[in-house]
Amino acid sequence: MNRYTKSYDVIVVGAGHAGCEAALAAARLGCRTLVMTINVDHIGEMSCNPAVGGLAKGHLVREIDALGGEMAKNIDATGIQFRRLNTKKGPAVQSLRAQADKEEYRLRMKQALESQDNLDIKQGVVDELIVTDGTIRGVVTSIGEEYPGRAVVLTTGTFMKGVIHIGLRNFSAGRMGDPASVKLTEDLKRLGFNMGRLKTGTTPRLDGRTIDFGKLTPQCGDEPPIPFSFETGSISQKQVPCYITYTNEKTHEIIRSGLDRSPLFAGVIKGTGARYCPSIEDKVVRFSEKPRHQIFLEPMGRNTTEIYPNGVPTSLPADIQFEMIRSIEGLE
Repeated sequence: MNRYTKSYDVIVVGAGHAGCEAALAAARLGCRTLVMTINVDHIGEMSCNPAVGGLAKGHLVREIDALGGEMAKNIDATGIQFRRLNTKKGPAVQSLRAQADKEEYRLRMKQALESQDNLDIKQGVVDELIVTDGTIRGVVTSIGEEYPGRAVVLTTGTFMKGVIHIGLRNFSAGRMGDPASVKLTEDLKRLGFNMGRLKTGTTPRLDGRTIDFGKLTPQCGDEPPIPFSFETGSISQKQVPCYITYTNEKTHEIIRSGLDRSPLFAGVIKGTGARYCPSIEDKVVRFSEKPRHQIFLEPMGRNTTEIYPNGVPTSLPADIQFEMIRSIEGLE
């Protein structure tokens, strides 16, 4: 066991959206802070669609900003499209949403952490919490490093004993390309915590060079764009359009043909899904009377051809996903 002599006031485990804000908040309050992450090059990584805000979320970003947080400033600096949603309804239910340049967002957030006083960054997998007489004393990593601390904040996202399902195949992972945190889950159970399981889905990513944008409807950002942060005077960067397309009956037939291999419908997935983000297979089954479902093709940055097809999160097998995408107008 390698025990570090430096003791921290706050140790944050995980460096996604929540972890970055927790670490920065603690450090800015004068606390000696350590943030632990599995991969320092994935600090602030946008694992799913590269967007900030939206209905039920945009106001939270502004609340974080009012409390001195970083997310609003980060998206204002790296956003590629800004839109106010629900504009046909009253102001109480309107919300700001912005598409981010995924890589720029990650790099700028990492820079914010690296330049912050009172904040150390370490790469490692936290396996255990050090608890003595009911009081937290620090953390232990997978390679036996012990970091003393007076408080520990867990912001582990999808990583704790995470499992990825693609059809009836599944494997341990925090997200695609990163390992899951398995032993920390077992340690929390040992300490008496009850563990549950949640489910979320993501979409297959597309190569923009293979898309016929001429068949699609462009959707541009608002002009002038409205910033998230109260400290941002204006947004000067040029905005990038998204594009709209739709599923069709052929798409739905393909999806239905793969339901027997869907982990969701085969009973393999037991977790509770996000209420307002159903999978495309769930939408096709639950809303069978609808002839089509809307898809937003969202660029993932200025310097990449990668496209996020917002509207088709799925856990269907790869061959069904391929056929499904190829059946959609503009994506043939």
